[in-house]
Amino acid sequence: MEVVNYLLGYNNLKIYQNSNMFNFSLDSVLLPNFVTINSKIKQVLDIGCGNAPISLILTTKTKAHITGVEIQEKVYKLAQKSVEINNLNHQITLINDDINNLVDKWESDFFDIIVCNPPFFKVNNKSRLNESDYKTIARHEITLNVEKLMEISRKLLKNNGVVAIVHRPERMIEIIQVMRKNNIEPKKIQLVYPKIGETANIILIEGRKNGNEGLTILPPIITHNKNGKYTEIIKNFFE
Repeated sequence: MEVVNYLLGYNNLKIYQNSNMFNFSLDSVLLPNFVTINSKIKQVLDIGCGNAPISLILTTKTKAHITGVEIQEKVYKLAQKSVEINNLNHQITLINDDINNLVDKWESDFFDIIVCNPPFFKVNNKSRLNESDYKTIARHEITLNVEKLMEISRKLLKNNGVVAIVHRPERMIEIIQVMRKNNIEPKKIQLVYPKIGETANIILIEGRKNGNEGLTILPPIITHNKNGKYTEIIKNFFE
C-alpha cells in the first residue's frame, strides 16, 4: 500500500512509501546527520537511495547537487514522487540503474561526498532470503557489497572526498580493512546504541580518499530512553 508521510519529524519534507517494500528507518536519518559537509561541496552521490530519505534530508544541510541511484524501478518511482512533492527536482537527480553499470560512465574524481546505507548481510548457504525481492536486495549483498562500494568510492571521489556509510558493528574491522585497501582512510566512527546498557546495533563510519592517518571516535548515540521514547539527541536531528 502506497502512502505519503512526513519524513520522521521533518515537517517540511514528505516521502512516499509502500508497506510491501523496504521502508526507510532511523539509519537514514542518522547518516545525513553524521557525514561531514562543508560549503565547498558541489556533488553528492547517494548509492542505493531507496525512496530518497537520505537525499531529502541532505537538501536541508547543503545546496550541493545530489545524485541518487536506485536499482529497483518501483522503489525508484517512489523516490521520484518524493522528490517531486517536495519541489526538489532542481537539486536531486535520480537514476534507475545498477551502480555497477554507471561507474565507468562517470568521470573519475567527480563527487565530493558519497553516502550509502548498504545491504548489511552477506549471502551464503545459510542466508534466509526474503520472499520479497525488494527487501532481499535492500538487506542482502546481492548487487552491492562493502568491497565493491569502496572500489566505486575510490574511483568516483575527488581527492580528499569522503564516503560515509551506516552499517552493523560486527562488520567494522572488515569495513576498515576494505577502506584502506582502496586508499580510503577511516577518519571518524560513531557507535549507536538502542538504550543505555545495551550492545551497539549501528555503526556510522566515514573515510577520506587519500586522507592522512588519524581516526576520531565520536561520543556514542543512545536512540531511546528507558521508556522507549527518542532521546534528546535524536529529537534534535529531527529539528
